[in-house]
Amino acid sequence: MVSTKTKKIKGKNYLYAEYSFRLPNSKVKKISKLIKKKQDKDKKEIKDYFLEKEIEAYKKYASNTYKTDSVFTKEKIERIESLKVEYKNLIKNITKKQMKDILDRFTINFTYESNAIEGNSLTLKDVTFILNENTVPKGKDLREVYETRNTRIANDLLFKNKIKITIKDIIKLHSILIKDTGVEEGFKKLPNVLAMRNVKTTPPEKVDEEMKKLINWYNKVKEKEHPIKIASEFHGKFERIHPFEDGNGRTGRIIINAMLLEVGYPPIIIRKTMRIAYFSALEAIDTGHKLKLERFLLNKFEKTFKNFFEIYMKYI
Repeated sequence: MVSTKTKKIKGKNYLYAEYSFRLPNSKVKKISKLIKKKQDKDKKEIKDYFLEKEIEAYKKYASNTYKTDSVFTKEKIERIESLKVEYKNLIKNITKKQMKDILDRFTINFTYESNAIEGNSLTLKDVTFILNENTVPKGKDLREVYETRNTRIANDLLFKNKIKITIKDIIKLHSILIKDTGVEEGFKKLPNVLAMRNVKTTPPEKVDEEMKKLINWYNKVKEKEHPIKIASEFHGKFERIHPFEDGNGRTGRIIINAMLLEVGYPPIIIRKTMRIAYFSALEAIDTGHKLKLERFLLNKFEKTFKNFFEIYMKYI
């Protein structure tokens, strides 16, 4: 929130608009701008000035914190930070009702696309009726309806930041997603295979050990590497472990968003039209090529922001 403060300089009083924000390293940065009267602090040009300065500060922090490479270039990192600050200001400056409307729209689309990647035949219209009207379209597979309702419940928890990157929360998330679908809760008891990937998943007896290793790895690197880079590698490893009987993809994609939201980044949607490219990026990880999935998720990050959040920025 922008406040005002009077400063006395060489015997004269000057009115300043002041704005402060906290960087990811917990340091608070304060910015001031000279104004003529108190009402000026609410003008769009003043807010835009502070937004620009906040973006500059986040860009500088990120450039000094994260390593650059062929995917996460300096320019790309700065672009990501700009979107992060814009998202932060969006959710800070709209009402709870407005935010709910945005998230409802996001959730409907995320649910439709994520389930469709796994072969769910419900249309976007079907999903909208199920989630908004609590109506089950005639002739539809009940398992697909349950998958849709379950994903909505999981996303509600996601946006309340109640999904943490722990084994306990990941198992809980999976249990929510597969409720009433006939899939067994908890880690798999029998081996499973990956569609469109010629690689063996982790055998059941080693899943607990491999998941603990994955969580430990995440906790070691989460403050050293860029969050999207970490989410990409985590997702690739998680899907290769394939810890559950079914529902691994839907669980994994919500985990990506849990990682992003936890550190203030907007969530992403992977569309069903990108299914082949998505699986191809995951398959590349099996041969040691991580960059393809990183590029893929970066692209989805920017496109999701443009389609779901950017259109509101000019109105705040």
